[in-house]
Amino acid sequence: MLNIQNSALRMTAGEIRQFPADPIPQIALCGRSNVGKSSLINSLLGRKSLARVSSSPGKTITVNFYEVDKKLFLVDLPGYGFAKRSREEQVKWSSLTDGYFTKNPNADRLVGAAQLVDSRIGLTKDDEAMVEWLNHMEIPYFVIATKVDKLNVTERKKNLEKIAAHPLLREDTPIIPYSALKGEGREAVWNVIGDLCDIRIFGK
Repeated sequence: MLNIQNSALRMTAGEIRQFPADPIPQIALCGRSNVGKSSLINSLLGRKSLARVSSSPGKTITVNFYEVDKKLFLVDLPGYGFAKRSREEQVKWSSLTDGYFTKNPNADRLVGAAQLVDSRIGLTKDDEAMVEWLNHMEIPYFVIATKVDKLNVTERKKNLEKIAAHPLLREDTPIIPYSALKGEGREAVWNVIGDLCDIRIFGK
């Protein structure tokens, strides 16, 4: 069984050569800047500030490897879609993110991806490009609809249905409503991760 509390930031990699080579499965976390990836990581791992919430979203261009119980990595890819990013920063983001999928010597350990989508907005053009890339690479993925606590009941139902019906998403793609504030969706996300990694979660 996975001991989620036994977690740590193993590596902050700014170059492909820095990616850890441990023979354990990896789950990539994809999403635009300010979608709530850091809050999600802290919520999933039961920590308050393991993943730092940046005051300048989109400025950090690194791939962060969070090691969970020495049995899997949650891989936080740099956020995309931040308008104020310079051309040089955009090139670095593209090179590092693309490199994680295509030049990563441990790419065979990537067993799935979590595509984060702001439940208030739905899939942006940048989200669609990311999903198209995951489809092209034939990487299994599921969608985490963040910040659902900011929607009322009617908005929540409508927005989640719209996300689920998006034509780019593969049929039967899991859509998990998530609130880092309230912890809603935490167990559901871990169950999907456990299935992808073939690891027992919560004693199941």
